[in-house]
Amino acid sequence: MKLNSTLSLVALSVVSVLQVAHAASVYEIVNIEDADVKGTLTDTANGYGQSINANNELVGVSRGRTNLTTSDVSGDTNVIDLQDAIGADQSITYSTTTQIIGNSFTFHALENDATTPWLPTFESVNGSIAPSSVSTDNRNTVDSYFFDINDAGLRVGAMSAPEKTMDYAGSVSGIDSWYYRDYELRGFVKNGASATEIELPPPYTAYTNAENVTVNVGGSSLAAAINSNNLIAGYGSIGLSSYAEGVVDSCISSNSDSSPVDICIQANQYIDSSTGTSYIQYKTRAMVWQYNNDGSFTRTELPLGLDPGTSTSTFVAQGLGLNNNGVVVGRSHVYRNGNTDDLYYDAAYWSKNTSGNYEYHWIPVIDKDVLSSIAYSVNDSGIVVGSYKKYIDGYQRDKFFVYDTNTPDTKPVTPNDFYSYTSDLSSRAKDINNQGLVVGYIETSEEKQLPRPKDAFLYNTNTQEFNDLNNLLTCESKGYEKNGEGNWTKHQFTVTDATGNSLTYNADIRIVEANKINEEGVIAATAFVRKPVYQTDSTGNLVLDDKGNPTFALDGNGDPVTSYLPRMVVLKPTSSGSACDVSDNNNSSGTDSGSYSRKGAAVWGWLLLLPLVWVRRRLQR
Repeated sequence: MKLNSTLSLVALSVVSVLQVAHAASVYEIVNIEDADVKGTLTDTANGYGQSINANNELVGVSRGRTNLTTSDVSGDTNVIDLQDAIGADQSITYSTTTQIIGNSFTFHALENDATTPWLPTFESVNGSIAPSSVSTDNRNTVDSYFFDINDAGLRVGAMSAPEKTMDYAGSVSGIDSWYYRDYELRGFVKNGASATEIELPPPYTAYTNAENVTVNVGGSSLAAAINSNNLIAGYGSIGLSSYAEGVVDSCISSNSDSSPVDICIQANQYIDSSTGTSYIQYKTRAMVWQYNNDGSFTRTELPLGLDPGTSTSTFVAQGLGLNNNGVVVGRSHVYRNGNTDDLYYDAAYWSKNTSGNYEYHWIPVIDKDVLSSIAYSVNDSGIVVGSYKKYIDGYQRDKFFVYDTNTPDTKPVTPNDFYSYTSDLSSRAKDINNQGLVVGYIETSEEKQLPRPKDAFLYNTNTQEFNDLNNLLTCESKGYEKNGEGNWTKHQFTVTDATGNSLTYNADIRIVEANKINEEGVIAATAFVRKPVYQTDSTGNLVLDDKGNPTFALDGNGDPVTSYLPRMVVLKPTSSGSACDVSDNNNSSGTDSGSYSRKGAAVWGWLLLLPLVWVRRRLQR
């Protein structure tokens, strides 16, 4: 169900739980103009703010998915989460007999941009093509992601290999080629906006069977964070799961002109749309890469949280963050209390011992009922933030934690959020700076059984102040403007579709996740922004007229609907304004009047806001 014009994100929230601590800074969205957020690349639907450095250089990701659904608003798919190891885009399923479509694009946005400050600017990675340049004859086949940037401008992330083709020798008529990649996920470091990226490969990329036949499986790696010393934290594959070995063995044994081994492996690398998983799973370890200015690097595998012994289990560990002292945080499989019957996936950190070697450290769970935990960030004082999962009032919830590595025997602390006690609102802390400021997201509804919307938060570890970032925004940053009487009212947009139908709707901006905060308190975040919904066919393509123009999607009453799309936002502390309070203004609630008219000629400037038209592909083996 799409969010329509009568159901806003604000209405979905239980606003009675939200409080404002006025001691916190007031924030403004700086990449906003006329109540419209400049937060994604041209010809993409979704934009995400990933990281920002001390020079106010931001990196992010744009994706081509179309209209947001209620599951996107409430679930974990509204962000690109590191611990999910970058799941495949849910609007595209891949086939080895159809062309590969790259759907994720990297960009930067600079405060000191000479032309337009904070405008998302495409950066090519591994030969990727700008979404505005994509056409039938100029396809992009590479998916790329930025996750972090240090003060020297070094970017890190992950990418896929570009498409390769092979003559088709199968039995289905009308197919000329097979399509495949050498790998699906490979970490990289990029030195500046124009420099060539350097691959950060995992130790394991090829499989050798019992008959000594070696085939490329690609392996998997991801670069999640980089510090001021150019040390990069992430993870990479060290081997295949035993099940995956059997899958590859089958591909090797069935190798033929009509069933090439590379194509068989590729088909099994893709995410199965029915299960949400790949048939080729890797044994993964947390890793660091020391990048040198000459483009070289050294790779170090960090120890697992347990001794695997002779077990054939697929144990996994991931490095997700690090500080300038080289302490790495993430998570690892571990036997709690040394009991091999108690296998868990728990938050961890790795630090060097007196010999200069990394040692694993378990972050103790708050209580025995914790199902799993994860650490995302650590500051230079050794304060770690992350989240854990447990049942609260009969439902699985995430709660963010703060942990001090200087007192390793002390358990993590669960800060209070909107209440004076531990609530059942799920939350995740994504970053902490050296001032002790923590950002992340939290649920804002107490509804037990329905999906819960989320807002970005700011938490001060020094004062224990907890704030919904939306309550710290200036009025302009929430889509308001002053009318002739001096009252704040929602800015109104009017757009016209191909049939000449006109839709008027109120601006609505809601910060839903904060991913990074620098030492000056500038935050890289993602907001949901209200936009019109356009008609699509059964395959998800836009319905266009003979001039290539789209028409509004209509509700059951024949009226156009609006939806919410993610946009990158930059939040800066400001001393020139105050947190928005429009409770005393008339008509300040921002609710829609449903204004819809059939008039006027089409004005096509809004076409720049449209998503790419992606072709859905069904998995075939």
